[in-house]
Amino acid sequence: MNVASPAFTPIPGCTATPDASLRERNTFRVAARARLLVEVTDAATLPELFAQLRARHGADVLVLGGGSNVLLTRDWPGAVVTPALRGISIVSETGGTALVRCAAGENWNDFVHWSLAQGFKGLENLALIPGSVGAAPIQNIGAYGTEVREFIAGVEAFDRALGTAVRLDNAACAFGYRDSLFKREPARYVVTAVDFALPRERSLRIEYAGVREELAAMGITAPDASAVAAAVVRLRRRKLPDPTLVGNAGSFFKNPVVDAARAAALRDSHPGLPAWAAVDGQVKLSAAWLIESCNFKGLRDGHAGVSSQHALVLVNHGNATGAELLALGQRVVAAVEQRFGVRLEPEPVIV
Repeated sequence: MNVASPAFTPIPGCTATPDASLRERNTFRVAARARLLVEVTDAATLPELFAQLRARHGADVLVLGGGSNVLLTRDWPGAVVTPALRGISIVSETGGTALVRCAAGENWNDFVHWSLAQGFKGLENLALIPGSVGAAPIQNIGAYGTEVREFIAGVEAFDRALGTAVRLDNAACAFGYRDSLFKREPARYVVTAVDFALPRERSLRIEYAGVREELAAMGITAPDASAVAAAVVRLRRRKLPDPTLVGNAGSFFKNPVVDAARAAALRDSHPGLPAWAAVDGQVKLSAAWLIESCNFKGLRDGHAGVSSQHALVLVNHGNATGAELLALGQRVVAAVEQRFGVRLEPEPVIV
């Protein structure tokens, strides 16, 4: 049912709530409010919706999906738009690869397991990542040696600048490490659906970060994609705090990427520093190791803290504000930079 308010004229396919709490709409569980919250169940309404919001709220329109990759540091003075779009379909299949379209509002983990049930491979290493499908290309989510960009054929979106629907192919999305065109232009695009190219046959990736060892602990010697997903789920549940129990947004910092000479110098000074080859001859360093070496793992400052399970994760122990969590994150950045000369960057969007 559409709810009218002085700031919104009802539109079919949209549900509006004035003065809405956002606490249950961000996995940090920080208390924040929006002047207006609009849930969209029909992408065709977006041109009319944004025309109205532009006239009444100007630039104060924030698009918020599952809230699993955002830190809200204040109340939002305008409108928050949430794409609540649903639907998954196999558009076509040729040569053992299917084009699968998934609406932006679908739960990411549910979609991963749907793909496995359909006999597709590729997304198993990305199991249990929180958030919506629409957020996956924005962040270019990745885990255990896999990034979602490897399987994205295209992204359907509403272009707020043009006022029309557009489709961007993989190259146009300009994916990078935990990055994309959508993340670099946050006020322009509203992702409405993602097209995935999913193969039926593909080599499994089980060499990264303990996946093979987890499979062995499960007694599995000849794993399939579903077994890899189960191993990844076990790893994530053991290593990362559950956001339904302790507010968090997963990894708060990116692993820093430095040139080979800088990496070699750091490893000479700190032999235990984990590092991996990255693109263009660069080297990716372990942000968790750097943070833990500065004695932040498990630290608590009021209700804000660094997880005792994983040093990359900031946590809300109950009533931390977004500003308090951000301040703690800035303390971590400053300490790591002072000791190692490496500046960490946050993964979540800071609002």
